[in-house]
Amino acid sequence: MCPRLVDFRLKQRTAFPQWHNAPVPSFGNIDGRLLIVGLAPGLRGANRTGRPFTGDYAGNLLYATLLKFGFARGEYRERPDDGLVLVDCRIANAVRCVPPENKPDPSEIKTCHQFLVAEIAAMKKLRSVMALGKIAHDAAVRALGGTIAAHLFTHGRVHQIGAIALTDSYHCSRYNTNTGRLTTAMFESAVAGIRQGLD
Repeated sequence: MCPRLVDFRLKQRTAFPQWHNAPVPSFGNIDGRLLIVGLAPGLRGANRTGRPFTGDYAGNLLYATLLKFGFARGEYRERPDDGLVLVDCRIANAVRCVPPENKPDPSEIKTCHQFLVAEIAAMKKLRSVMALGKIAHDAAVRALGGTIAAHLFTHGRVHQIGAIALTDSYHCSRYNTNTGRLTTAMFESAVAGIRQGLD
């Protein structure tokens, strides 16, 4: 459906035939009350391992925080067979295929919109969504039937869209954490708010 992404995946498949190199499925329980929406699979993370946020830097903070607040159990070891299990939680991406330079085109985000809408519709117990970054935020707002103008991205802000509480966070990327734009305390505070809202 997205020729540029297909071409990029095929090139990666030739260079790294042992990698996943395909659309990355969501991870976690379809009956979960929390859906975390990321941007897209990382080249050496989910595109390699086949599981969201697995094998790249962003997964370290994300999964450690989910474990701390009871949204996961087990141990995160940066590989899909580590036995980590999500609890009452599911992880998806706004774009399901790895984009060159981690930058999906607007047309690719729009094409993948239908899959995020279907994901949300399938989660019958969904009460809370966490968006990691502005692209994920915009995709989640649209998938929930809201408008961007009425729900501007702001780290730590909670938007009510119908019955769903949407929490914004800066993406837990290496760049954001290394520059101090997102600290562990900031990220944990956002997840703690979600935990409190669901308890």
